[in-house]
Amino acid sequence: MLDERGHVLTNAHVVAAGSDITVVLADRRRLDATLVGADSSADVAVLAVDETASPSPLPLGRSRDVRVGDPVLAVGSPLGLAGTVTGGIVSALDRDVRLGQGERRQALQTDASINPGNSGGPLVNARGEVIGVNTAIATLSRGGGGGSIGIGFAIPVDEAVDEARRIIRTN
Repeated sequence: MLDERGHVLTNAHVVAAGSDITVVLADRRRLDATLVGADSSADVAVLAVDETASPSPLPLGRSRDVRVGDPVLAVGSPLGLAGTVTGGIVSALDRDVRLGQGERRQALQTDASINPGNSGGPLVNARGEVIGVNTAIATLSRGGGGGSIGIGFAIPVDEAVDEARRIIRTN
C-alpha cells in the first residue's frame, strides 16, 4: 500500500491495461483493483483498491539512508507462492539495469532471493521500512527467462514513490 487512499505501488510490467487485477494481502484477502496509471520506462504502476478495505501502508524508508550490507527482506509471490519472504542484504547501490520495457535506470542490488512473481513487491529494511520495489533478476539465459542466480534488483523507494505520485496527479 502506498497511502491511506487505497493506492498500491507495483511494477508496470506486472499489470496490463484492461485486465482484471486482484491484490492479495498478507492475510490472504483478495481485493479487486483498477489501474490508475503506469510508466513502462520507469517500470512503475499505481493501482487503486477500496480504501475502506485496504490495510495501512508500510512505512517508507529513504534512498539516501540505504547502505551496502544492510539486511533486507523481499516480499512477494514467487512462482505463485503467495506471502513468501526471503532475506538477504543490499549488495550494491546504483546498479545500471534495464527496468521492465524501459530504458536503463539505477537500481538497488540484493542477494535476497527474487524470482518471477516477486516483481512489484516491497524490499524492506530491518526497521520494516520499504526501501525499494522488487523489479528484476539477473539470469544466465539470453532471453531473460531463466531463474534467479542470486542477483536481484529493486527500484529505489524515492524514485518509485515520486513516479507513483506523478502518476496519481496526472490520472
